[in-house]
Amino acid sequence: MKKFVLSLCSVACLLGISTASAKMDFDTVEIKPEQVTTSVYMLTGYGGNIGVSAGEDGILIIDDQFAPLADKISAALKGIANTKLRYIINTHFHGDHTGGNGEMKHHHEATVFAHDNVRVRLQNDPEQKPENLPVVTYADGVKFHFNGDVLHVKHLPGAHTDGDSYVIFEKQNVLHTGDIMFNYMFPYIDLDAGGSVPGYIKGVEVLLSEINDDTKVMPGHGKLASKKDVEVFLDMLKSTRQLVMDMKSEGMTLEQVTEKGLGEKWQSWSWSFIPEAKWIATLYDGR
Repeated sequence: MKKFVLSLCSVACLLGISTASAKMDFDTVEIKPEQVTTSVYMLTGYGGNIGVSAGEDGILIIDDQFAPLADKISAALKGIANTKLRYIINTHFHGDHTGGNGEMKHHHEATVFAHDNVRVRLQNDPEQKPENLPVVTYADGVKFHFNGDVLHVKHLPGAHTDGDSYVIFEKQNVLHTGDIMFNYMFPYIDLDAGGSVPGYIKGVEVLLSEINDDTKVMPGHGKLASKKDVEVFLDMLKSTRQLVMDMKSEGMTLEQVTEKGLGEKWQSWSWSFIPEAKWIATLYDGR
């Protein structure tokens, strides 16, 4: 997935731009399936990566991007397995992960699962319709016994938001991180929605404790990853945070830290929605 596409979809959902106003962008989107294991796939398109479990029990997806893409996503799923979409898991409340809820529920009668706070935040958004809300919510997690596997859905408090979940496919040895990982990009941490830098770092550490060298990792954004990629991501988080905290402790203002920057090592992680300056501001805030 190209970084400029990620930035456009992120801006659309995080800055409150309606999907209708961005329709001309959705018209050209291609939903691309990638087989991860025998029964697990990843769909990329225009928003958060969609995880798919497909088999005799039907189809389960993790996140559903934007409403205007529902038909394209449905077509991609039918190409994987001509069976019923039964369940949807939302990893958090942002629109590029939950925008298709209503359409998927309407066309497929799929049941949407999410953390309690996902429903609360969507419910408190006046632009959200009732049909977009998760139907089943949980505090700590839930298990799906589905397609011969056990999917462990677990909550991470105060990381990217206050309602994050990740999903472990126990037998297939696959992890879907939600937005607790942006593969080789500075992440967006929603400080105004319960996210925090320490919580985010702790969340990545939890993810690492759950996987091994053979685990296939589906990040919230970016290409399919490995444990090594998650370790590199964690190193970036800790290293850049330490750089900013050291400069802040020396009395440097945010403007001064931004002007000095993080050095050449991390330049390639900058992208149009989270350039270096925005990542520095997140780290400087310290929440």
